Amino acid sequence: MVSKPDWQPYRNQQHQAGPVDRMQSLWMLFASFVFAIMGVCVKLASDTCSTSEIVLFRGLVGVLLIAAMVRLQGGTLRTTLPWHHAWRGSVGVTALWLWFFSIGQLPLATAMTLNYMAPIWIAAIVFALGWWHGQRRFEWGLAAAIVTSFVGVALLLKPSMHAEQWLGGLVALISGVLSALAYIQVKKLGQLGEPEYRVVFYFSASGVIAGLLSGLAGSVIATGAPHILHALSTREFILLLAIGLTATVAQIAMTRAYRLGAMLVTANLQYTGIVFSSIWGMLIWGDHPGLSGWMGIAIILASGMAATFYNVRNTTISTSSRNRSSSNSAFREK
Repeated sequence: MVSKPDWQPYRNQQHQAGPVDRMQSLWMLFASFVFAIMGVCVKLASDTCSTSEIVLFRGLVGVLLIAAMVRLQGGTLRTTLPWHHAWRGSVGVTALWLWFFSIGQLPLATAMTLNYMAPIWIAAIVFALGWWHGQRRFEWGLAAAIVTSFVGVALLLKPSMHAEQWLGGLVALISGVLSALAYIQVKKLGQLGEPEYRVVFYFSASGVIAGLLSGLAGSVIATGAPHILHALSTREFILLLAIGLTATVAQIAMTRAYRLGAMLVTANLQYTGIVFSSIWGMLIWGDHPGLSGWMGIAIILASGMAATFYNVRNTTISTSSRNRSSSNSAFREK
């Protein structure tokens, strides 16, 4: 699970995006590739490292790198929205912890696909709340995309999961739901004027705190003595360091893609991470989803793209309506 940039500043991009914007969107292709490498490192590290240790290193490297970048560029980490960051951090880190756990339990492509359902959950949450409050009409296309995505989940999990892997599948699904809630909070922070680097920094800091606390609690339960890390081998240290570096590099590339690229193109390119993860899974672990598994991945990918389209379209329409209302009000005042 990863933190996404706020979409608020780029809502009207789809009507004016040109070739240069679409080329900038290719940064998301690079980000997805690096995130897939991070997933490989997480799965390899999970053989001997606890999820708490992985979360701790993922956050620690991010904190150090972002703090150094802010210092060099003259920014500030001071915030006036501590409780918003606390909520975003608690939900986001819980989603991250569950996602890393599921990667250790499931084939890589399966765990990545279930986590990448977050945009579908976002569409479902926003659509349900809007329809319930009478602010949005019922959209059969969006509803069909959401329902179809769960058909894809059934096809993906049935052939690729052994009986003992059901817990990992459930955890991955819950991770996707919590990721959706975290992304909605990121969007809200952006609307309140919080810069992206500060959002990512406090999310990484939350990961450090969560990794420390869960690691201490786990060690006390397991051994009766508190400790944070076990004696890491050179291989384990390199893997944990690689997780932090790849997560941070991918985050920066994704931020650039959302900031400079065409939003709809950028959002859909994130699903190439499923393809990259599938390839890595076949090359390293010999994971072959089979025909039903590939059909499930394709259905989830198509449903996610459809949900993204509806999200962007509805956001653009909503923004245009507000702009027209503001213009009419200003005209009447004159």
